[in-house]
Amino acid sequence: MNKAQLVTILFSIALVFGMYYGCDRIPPKQKALEQSRSLVVEATDPLVLINAAREELAPAQRGALAELETELENALADSSKVSILKQLSGRYYEWGFPAISGYYAEQIADLESTEEAWSIAGTTYTIALQRSEDEQTRSFATGRAIRAYENAISLNPDNPANQVNLALVYTENPPEENPMQGIQLLLELNKEYPDNVYILNNLGRLAIQTGQFDRAIEQLERARSQAPEQTNTICLLAQAYRGAGNTGQAEKWDEKCQSLRQDAGSE
Repeated sequence: MNKAQLVTILFSIALVFGMYYGCDRIPPKQKALEQSRSLVVEATDPLVLINAAREELAPAQRGALAELETELENALADSSKVSILKQLSGRYYEWGFPAISGYYAEQIADLESTEEAWSIAGTTYTIALQRSEDEQTRSFATGRAIRAYENAISLNPDNPANQVNLALVYTENPPEENPMQGIQLLLELNKEYPDNVYILNNLGRLAIQTGQFDRAIEQLERARSQAPEQTNTICLLAQAYRGAGNTGQAEKWDEKCQSLRQDAGSE
Protein backbone atom coordinates (compact mmCIF):
# COMPACT_ATOMS: atom_id res chain seq x y z
CA MET A 1 0.00 0.00 0.00
CA ASN A 2 1.54 3.32 -1.03
CA LYS A 3 1.38 6.60 0.88
CA ALA A 4 -1.44 8.09 -1.24
CA GLN A 5 -3.71 5.06 -0.65
CA LEU A 6 -3.07 5.22 3.10
CA VAL A 7 -3.99 8.92 3.25
CA THR A 8 -7.22 8.23 1.32
CA ILE A 9 -8.25 5.43 3.70
CA LEU A 10 -7.55 7.53 6.81
CA PHE A 11 -9.50 10.46 5.38
CA SER A 12 -12.49 8.19 4.63
CA ILE A 13 -12.49 6.82 8.18
CA ALA A 14 -12.35 10.35 9.63
CA LEU A 15 -15.23 11.42 7.38
CA VAL A 16 -17.44 8.54 8.52
CA PHE A 17 -16.73 9.25 12.21
CA GLY A 18 -17.39 12.95 11.65
CA MET A 19 -20.73 12.28 9.99
CA TYR A 20 -21.79 9.78 12.68
CA TYR A 21 -20.76 11.70 15.78
CA GLY A 22 -20.83 15.27 14.54
CA CYS A 23 -24.26 15.42 12.91
CA ASP A 24 -27.49 15.75 14.87
CA ARG A 25 -29.42 12.67 13.84
CA ILE A 26 -32.30 13.03 16.38
CA PRO A 27 -35.64 14.34 15.04
CA PRO A 28 -36.64 17.70 16.64
CA LYS A 29 -39.76 16.37 18.45
CA GLN A 30 -37.87 13.40 19.88
CA LYS A 31 -35.02 15.66 20.92
CA ALA A 32 -37.41 18.02 22.74
CA LEU A 33 -39.00 15.10 24.59
CA GLU A 34 -35.62 13.68 25.59
CA GLN A 35 -34.51 17.13 26.75
CA SER A 36 -37.64 17.40 28.90
CA ARG A 37 -37.00 13.99 30.42
CA SER A 38 -33.38 14.84 31.09
CA LEU A 39 -34.53 17.63 33.38
CA VAL A 40 -36.31 15.14 35.62
CA VAL A 41 -34.02 14.34 38.54
CA GLU A 42 -35.12 11.64 40.96
CA ALA A 43 -35.43 13.24 44.38
CA THR A 44 -35.78 10.08 46.43
CA ASP A 45 -35.89 6.31 46.11
CA PRO A 46 -39.43 4.84 46.06
CA LEU A 47 -38.29 2.26 48.62
CA VAL A 48 -37.51 5.10 51.03
CA LEU A 49 -41.13 6.25 50.76
CA ILE A 50 -42.43 2.69 51.13
CA ASN A 51 -40.34 2.00 54.24
CA ALA A 52 -41.41 5.31 55.80
CA ALA A 53 -45.06 4.54 55.08
CA ARG A 54 -44.84 1.10 56.65
CA GLU A 55 -43.76 2.65 59.94
CA GLU A 56 -47.04 4.58 60.02
CA LEU A 57 -49.26 1.59 59.21
CA ALA A 58 -50.98 -0.72 61.64
CA PRO A 59 -49.65 -4.30 61.96
CA ALA A 60 -52.69 -5.70 60.10
CA GLN A 61 -52.08 -3.31 57.21
CA ARG A 62 -48.40 -4.25 57.04
CA GLY A 63 -49.39 -7.91 57.02
CA ALA A 64 -51.82 -7.40 54.14
CA LEU A 65 -49.11 -5.64 52.13
CA ALA A 66 -46.58 -8.38 52.87
CA GLU A 67 -48.99 -11.00 51.50
CA LEU A 68 -49.53 -9.02 48.30
CA GLU A 69 -45.79 -8.48 47.86
CA THR A 70 -45.18 -12.23 48.21
CA GLU A 71 -47.89 -12.92 45.63
CA LEU A 72 -46.26 -10.39 43.31
CA GLU A 73 -42.86 -12.05 43.63
CA ASN A 74 -44.37 -15.43 42.74
CA ALA A 75 -46.60 -14.19 39.90
CA LEU A 76 -45.49 -15.31 36.45
CA ALA A 77 -48.10 -13.91 34.05
CA ASP A 78 -48.28 -10.17 33.42
CA SER A 79 -52.05 -10.27 33.95
CA SER A 80 -51.52 -11.67 37.45
CA LYS A 81 -48.88 -9.06 38.22
CA VAL A 82 -51.20 -6.26 37.05
CA SER A 83 -54.00 -7.54 39.28
CA ILE A 84 -51.73 -7.57 42.36
CA LEU A 85 -50.18 -4.19 41.51
CA LYS A 86 -53.67 -2.68 41.29
CA GLN A 87 -54.40 -3.98 44.79
CA LEU A 88 -51.15 -2.54 46.14
CA SER A 89 -51.79 0.80 44.45
CA GLY A 90 -55.35 0.88 45.78
CA ARG A 91 -54.33 0.04 49.35
CA TYR A 92 -51.66 2.72 49.53
CA TYR A 93 -54.03 5.30 48.04
CA GLU A 94 -56.78 4.34 50.50
CA TRP A 95 -54.33 4.63 53.40
CA GLY A 96 -53.14 8.10 52.40
CA PHE A 97 -49.94 7.49 50.43
CA PRO A 98 -50.69 8.60 46.85
CA ALA A 99 -47.00 8.85 45.88
CA ILE A 100 -46.54 5.13 46.57
CA SER A 101 -49.87 4.40 44.90
CA GLY A 102 -48.51 6.19 41.84
CA TYR A 103 -45.34 4.08 41.99
CA TYR A 104 -47.38 0.87 41.65
CA ALA A 105 -49.65 2.46 39.02
CA GLU A 106 -46.49 3.27 37.07
CA GLN A 107 -45.44 -0.38 37.19
CA ILE A 108 -48.84 -1.31 35.78
CA ALA A 109 -48.31 1.18 32.95
CA ASP A 110 -44.88 -0.32 32.23
CA LEU A 111 -46.54 -3.72 31.80
CA GLU A 112 -49.64 -2.61 29.88
CA SER A 113 -48.03 0.21 27.88
CA THR A 114 -51.35 1.94 27.16
CA GLU A 115 -52.30 5.60 27.15
CA GLU A 116 -54.93 5.01 29.83
CA ALA A 117 -52.50 3.27 32.19
CA TRP A 118 -49.89 6.02 31.86
CA SER A 119 -52.56 8.67 32.33
CA ILE A 120 -53.75 6.99 35.55
CA ALA A 121 -50.16 6.87 36.83
CA GLY A 122 -49.70 10.55 35.99
CA THR A 123 -52.95 11.51 37.69
CA THR A 124 -52.03 9.58 40.84
CA TYR A 125 -48.63 11.25 41.02
CA THR A 126 -50.29 14.64 40.46
CA ILE A 127 -52.57 14.03 43.44
CA ALA A 128 -49.49 13.17 45.50
CA LEU A 129 -47.87 16.42 44.37
CA GLN A 130 -50.92 18.45 45.34
CA ARG A 131 -51.36 16.84 48.74
CA SER A 132 -47.78 16.62 49.95
CA GLU A 133 -45.90 19.34 51.80
CA ASP A 134 -42.65 17.37 51.89
CA GLU A 135 -40.31 18.79 49.25
CA GLN A 136 -38.64 15.48 48.42
CA THR A 137 -41.98 13.76 47.91
CA ARG A 138 -43.23 16.65 45.79
CA SER A 139 -40.12 16.56 43.64
CA PHE A 140 -40.37 12.77 43.28
CA ALA A 141 -44.05 12.98 42.31
CA THR A 142 -43.37 15.82 39.86
CA GLY A 143 -40.68 13.94 37.96
CA ARG A 144 -42.68 10.73 37.81
CA ALA A 145 -45.87 12.55 36.74
CA ILE A 146 -44.01 14.27 33.91
CA ARG A 147 -42.65 10.95 32.67
CA ALA A 148 -46.08 9.31 32.87
CA TYR A 149 -47.88 12.06 30.95
CA GLU A 150 -45.12 12.22 28.34
CA ASN A 151 -45.51 8.48 27.76
CA ALA A 152 -49.29 8.88 27.47
CA ILE A 153 -48.81 11.72 24.98
CA SER A 154 -46.36 9.69 22.90
CA LEU A 155 -48.98 6.92 22.62
CA ASN A 156 -51.78 9.34 21.65
CA PRO A 157 -50.54 12.81 20.62
CA ASP A 158 -54.04 13.85 19.53
CA ASN A 159 -55.56 13.72 23.02
CA PRO A 160 -55.14 17.19 24.56
CA ALA A 161 -56.15 16.02 28.05
CA ASN A 162 -52.74 14.48 28.78
CA GLN A 163 -51.02 17.61 27.47
CA VAL A 164 -53.16 19.78 29.74
CA ASN A 165 -52.38 17.56 32.72
CA LEU A 166 -48.67 17.78 31.95
CA ALA A 167 -48.94 21.57 31.86
CA LEU A 168 -50.75 21.52 35.22
CA VAL A 169 -47.86 19.58 36.79
CA TYR A 170 -45.57 22.42 35.77
CA THR A 171 -47.97 25.00 37.22
CA GLU A 172 -48.23 23.03 40.48
CA ASN A 173 -44.44 22.77 40.87
CA PRO A 174 -42.83 25.27 38.45
CA PRO A 175 -39.26 24.52 37.35
CA GLU A 176 -36.77 27.14 38.52
CA GLU A 177 -35.32 27.61 35.04
CA ASN A 178 -38.75 28.35 33.53
CA PRO A 179 -41.45 29.12 36.14
CA MET A 180 -43.98 30.08 33.44
CA GLN A 181 -43.63 26.81 31.52
CA GLY A 182 -47.00 25.42 32.61
CA ILE A 183 -48.91 28.58 31.72
CA GLN A 184 -47.12 28.80 28.37
CA LEU A 185 -48.07 25.21 27.55
CA LEU A 186 -51.71 25.87 28.44
CA LEU A 187 -51.83 29.02 26.29
CA GLU A 188 -50.35 27.13 23.35
CA LEU A 189 -52.95 24.40 23.79
CA ASN A 190 -55.67 27.04 23.98
CA LYS A 191 -54.59 28.34 20.56
CA GLU A 192 -54.75 24.84 19.13
CA TYR A 193 -58.02 23.90 20.88
CA PRO A 194 -59.81 27.24 21.50
CA ASP A 195 -63.14 25.62 22.45
CA ASN A 196 -61.82 22.85 24.69
CA VAL A 197 -63.72 23.16 27.98
CA TYR A 198 -61.05 21.39 30.06
CA ILE A 199 -58.38 23.84 28.88
CA LEU A 200 -60.62 26.87 29.36
CA ASN A 201 -61.60 25.77 32.87
CA ASN A 202 -57.99 25.37 33.91
CA LEU A 203 -57.01 28.72 32.44
CA GLY A 204 -59.94 30.24 34.33
CA ARG A 205 -58.94 28.54 37.58
CA LEU A 206 -55.35 29.75 37.29
CA ALA A 207 -56.56 33.27 36.49
CA ILE A 208 -58.67 33.21 39.68
CA GLN A 209 -55.65 32.10 41.72
CA THR A 210 -53.62 35.05 40.39
CA GLY A 211 -56.42 37.59 40.89
CA GLN A 212 -57.13 38.09 37.16
CA PHE A 213 -60.89 37.82 37.63
CA ASP A 214 -61.99 39.53 34.42
CA ARG A 215 -59.72 37.21 32.43
CA ALA A 216 -61.12 34.24 34.34
CA ILE A 217 -64.69 35.29 33.55
CA GLU A 218 -63.82 35.58 29.85
CA GLN A 219 -62.35 32.07 29.74
CA LEU A 220 -65.11 30.49 31.81
CA GLU A 221 -67.97 32.14 29.92
CA ARG A 222 -66.46 30.73 26.74
CA ALA A 223 -66.35 27.30 28.38
CA ARG A 224 -69.98 27.66 29.48
CA SER A 225 -71.03 28.47 25.92
CA GLN A 226 -69.59 25.09 24.89
CA ALA A 227 -70.99 23.10 27.85
CA PRO A 228 -73.74 25.01 29.70
CA GLU A 229 -74.24 22.37 32.42
CA GLN A 230 -70.59 21.59 33.17
CA THR A 231 -70.37 21.67 36.96
CA ASN A 232 -66.73 22.72 37.25
CA THR A 233 -67.27 25.63 34.86
CA ILE A 234 -70.31 26.90 36.77
CA CYS A 235 -68.63 26.64 40.19
CA LEU A 236 -65.52 28.42 38.93
CA LEU A 237 -67.71 31.15 37.42
CA ALA A 238 -69.22 31.81 40.85
CA GLN A 239 -65.69 32.28 42.27
CA ALA A 240 -64.62 34.52 39.38
CA TYR A 241 -67.64 36.83 39.63
CA ARG A 242 -67.25 37.02 43.41
CA GLY A 243 -63.62 37.99 42.99
CA ALA A 244 -64.61 40.63 40.44
CA GLY A 245 -67.10 42.11 42.92
CA ASN A 246 -70.22 41.12 40.98
CA THR A 247 -72.28 39.73 43.87
CA GLY A 248 -75.46 39.16 41.83
CA GLN A 249 -73.75 36.96 39.24
CA ALA A 250 -71.71 35.21 41.93
CA GLU A 251 -74.86 34.22 43.86
CA LYS A 252 -76.60 33.13 40.67
CA TRP A 253 -73.82 30.77 39.61
CA ASP A 254 -73.15 29.59 43.16
CA GLU A 255 -76.78 28.49 43.44
CA LYS A 256 -76.46 26.72 40.09
CA CYS A 257 -73.20 25.10 41.25
CA GLN A 258 -74.82 23.68 44.40
CA SER A 259 -77.78 22.38 42.39
CA LEU A 260 -75.54 20.57 39.89
CA ARG A 261 -73.49 19.03 42.70
CA GLN A 262 -76.63 17.79 44.47
CA ASP A 263 -77.93 16.27 41.23
CA ALA A 264 -74.59 14.53 40.68
CA GLY A 265 -74.61 13.21 44.25
CA SER A 266 -78.09 11.74 43.91
CA GLU A 267 -77.20 9.75 40.78
